[in-house]
Amino acid sequence: MKIKLLYFLLLTTTLSFSQFRNYSNEFLNIGVDAAALGMSKAVVATSNDVNSTYWNPAGLVGLEDYQGSLMHASYFSGIATYNFAGFAMPINKESSVGLSLIRFGVDDILNTTELIDSQGNIDFNRINLFSAADYAITVSYARKMPLDGFSIGGNAKIIRRIIGDFATSWGFGFDVGIQFQRNNWMFGIMARDITTTFNTWAINEEEFEKIRNAIPGQNQELPETTEITKPKLQIGMARNFSIGRDFHLLTEVDLNMRFAETNDIISTSIVSIDPAFGFQLDYDNLVYLRVGAGNFQNIKEFDNSESLSVQPNFGLGFKYRGIQIDYALTNIGSVGNALFSNIFSIKLDYSFYR
Repeated sequence: MKIKLLYFLLLTTTLSFSQFRNYSNEFLNIGVDAAALGMSKAVVATSNDVNSTYWNPAGLVGLEDYQGSLMHASYFSGIATYNFAGFAMPINKESSVGLSLIRFGVDDILNTTELIDSQGNIDFNRINLFSAADYAITVSYARKMPLDGFSIGGNAKIIRRIIGDFATSWGFGFDVGIQFQRNNWMFGIMARDITTTFNTWAINEEEFEKIRNAIPGQNQELPETTEITKPKLQIGMARNFSIGRDFHLLTEVDLNMRFAETNDIISTSIVSIDPAFGFQLDYDNLVYLRVGAGNFQNIKEFDNSESLSVQPNFGLGFKYRGIQIDYALTNIGSVGNALFSNIFSIKLDYSFYR
């Protein structure tokens, strides 16, 4: 499967990049933080910790002290790994900054391009291993605005993508987020890749030549080297309810918009909309139970009929002495018999130790 994955990566990642792409830098759409994934990513209006560097930088104004976060997940039956590390801190009472790193990679892929020489001889010593990995470094800044409950934030992203010795790319882009809170109501807007995210690829022609004819009739020419990612928009609305003295229920509805025609449940030639619903019940802000539903897709069957696909999610969380551990059960990246992915994250809030 890893050998097939090599050809898939080269064909889908580097072909025809001199145009806008409906699906580009998709590793940045997977999401971080098991707590958010347990709510089906419906957190644009409520995210207010170190993980806001990903979900909505405006939420960083909710920080009281240093915070750090780590997440690890395995996808595609353990073939791919996804790791996130984030750090954020307040500058003063009005503003905060954050820094995060994402790596999504497939390691130890077999490179069999030189397995058979020009005489037809097979030499297994010619096989070597390589990795296909995507990296994103994000610098975030957030500030409270004069209007009470209103905050704004921005991200600057640097993207590095590597496919062994075959191809590498550098990219950059910007995000802008807004949050507004009034009583128990919360609203959020996150505009990703607002200036479009631009990736420039460098193709190793010598290595590319080795796989030029790997698939007969395809990939005969060097691919273009420029990729431009379309902007995306997320809008969220949330409400917090108190249940007795010790229980709280957080609910949020998000609309995830792509400016392209996709398989989302609401799809037009201009914009496609995928709703997401998230619920979090907590006991005294110590123990959390989360459920969510999202990724509503119209699936076309082999007989040309259509069916609706929905992705359910479930999560648990526990916080003690400034340390929060979260778990999410989600079917992102499921293939074959691997119906679900297990995701863990940990967050440290230094304000407890103050």
